[in-house]
Amino acid sequence: MKKLIAGTALAACLAPLAASAQDDPLKVGAAVYGLRAEFAQIMMEAMESHPAVEAGDVDLTVFDGRYDALVQQDQFETMITQEFDAIVFFPIDVEAGATAVQAAHDAGIAVVGANARVNSDLLTAYIGSDDVEAGYIEAKHVLDQIGCEGNVVILEGPIGQSAQIQRLEGNMMALEECPNVTVLEKQSANWSRAEAQTLMENWLTAHPGEIDGVIGQNDEMALGAIEAIKGADLNPSDFAIAGIDGVTDALVATKNGEMSTTLQDGASQALGALDIAINAARGGGYDPQSGIWETYPQMEWADGGAGEYNVPWTPVTGENVDSLLEMRQ
Repeated sequence: MKKLIAGTALAACLAPLAASAQDDPLKVGAAVYGLRAEFAQIMMEAMESHPAVEAGDVDLTVFDGRYDALVQQDQFETMITQEFDAIVFFPIDVEAGATAVQAAHDAGIAVVGANARVNSDLLTAYIGSDDVEAGYIEAKHVLDQIGCEGNVVILEGPIGQSAQIQRLEGNMMALEECPNVTVLEKQSANWSRAEAQTLMENWLTAHPGEIDGVIGQNDEMALGAIEAIKGADLNPSDFAIAGIDGVTDALVATKNGEMSTTLQDGASQALGALDIAINAARGGGYDPQSGIWETYPQMEWADGGAGEYNVPWTPVTGENVDSLLEMRQ
């Protein structure tokens, strides 16, 4: 899995190791919504490759939330009982996750939000990418391809997760610019390639010859739609298909002209979140060890106290797709 780390974050592994001011390693938990898909695996591999983890200054434990808010709540209780020093939280539900954050806060444990938002003002900080922007970018690509005329379907993420909510907002902003486009179907496939394939199979049957574009709120679902299209003996290049994240298979499909994607640098999000968590657990004064602050100089470290950190999106194009694929080798 170490080969899956996004290229923009590889510099993190090469950064000089700062000396630990503590005899015992910090206990940091990474509570991730689920580890089924490549994108989440990329984030967790990045955290495990953070210089402070590799040096033994941080004892990192990764928790698989299994896409269940109750599971994540139980995992927070475990970390509270075991007196973790900090938690990096990748929540599955924007509302339900607030209860877990409150419990950790009451126990004096710093919580850093990463990649997906939670409706709480008790986070030490949040680091991620603008999902409204991503939703607009992908929908605009589909709509431009079909000339703002025709019919589309939307594959949504898990209902209630911030990325689903915000990417849909961006999707609808783009659709408002194309009043002659009809949304034939809109349903959650829970970030799952398999679920998206099943939905797309059903939609192709229900709307034969009517679907012009597919807006997949992540790459896995867009790739599932492509599998359904191929299974129906249709050509994916005859559809306008877009996803988000820049996972390996989506990069290949983009190179082959089957879809478009936008790279979300989840590895940098995860590395930055761990830097922020270490700083909070030490009470400040920590010099970040990951290389993302040099990769994205517009995202200032601000002594770990900025509150909000926005990792930019990277459009995947014919000019950069090969180099992005090489970084996954």
